[in-house]
Amino acid sequence: MAKKKEETKEIKKESLKEVSKKGKKKSSSKEKVNIFTKIATFINGVKTEFKRVKWPSKKDMIKYSIATIIFVICCSLFFYLIDIILAALHSLGK
Repeated sequence: MAKKKEETKEIKKESLKEVSKKGKKKSSSKEKVNIFTKIATFINGVKTEFKRVKWPSKKDMIKYSIATIIFVICCSLFFYLIDIILAALHSLGK
């Protein structure tokens, strides 16, 4: 538990450093930033965001997958029944 708190503190410190660096660059002058520098900054940002992600466990993923499949099946049946009813009403009208 303490390890996670330390990691989150480090991530926050890194984020603050990045924000302060960005602020300094913008206020100093209008320099053209190298494309490789932009890519490296982007990749570092992605890494820090991935550290913040709480990945679900295998058990949770199974629950979510089953719930999604059931929801899709229910919606499919609903629209299938609506289609059958509308087709029957349409054929009665002719």
